Amino acid sequence: MPEQELELNDTPNAGKKSKKLFIFGGIGLVLVLLIGGGLWFFMGSDEPAATDVSGDASADPAAPIVSSEAEYVGMPRPFLFNLPGADRARLVEIKVQLMVRGESNSILTQKHIPLIEDALLTTFSAADVQKLSTQAGKDELRQLALLNVQNTLQPITGNKVVEKVLFTGFVMQ
Repeated sequence: MPEQELELNDTPNAGKKSKKLFIFGGIGLVLVLLIGGGLWFFMGSDEPAATDVSGDASADPAAPIVSSEAEYVGMPRPFLFNLPGADRARLVEIKVQLMVRGESNSILTQKHIPLIEDALLTTFSAADVQKLSTQAGKDELRQLALLNVQNTLQPITGNKVVEKVLFTGFVMQ
């Protein structure tokens, strides 16, 4: 009899131990997979994927190169200027950030901020109040500003450094 009691008492404890072992083993496996996935994601290759091996990369020189990560360079102060209107003059304030690709273009942009500010202020002050009151007019001004900044920087840097001009704030009173 004592042997039977011993066997009966060991069986439930063994079942509990195997369930605990199974649960902890499953949790451990999930943790190992999560850590491995995280390492694979964060330690992956920084090289850009090869897109076109045909060797015709210089077919369209106007196309922006998207091999580097986008960086944003903010203008140190907003552009504040008056525009003559039909009934009265309007005060306009525009906050601008420039999107560039790569750290070298970011450094070049920061180096030439006074030149960029001059090009943007010249572009903005030539705008029309009626056009700026519509979204299409703002988009047109943004594109014109981008072209003027690129044309200003092209002779100095040798390439189009700025990819986009972004209006992060626009107030017209």
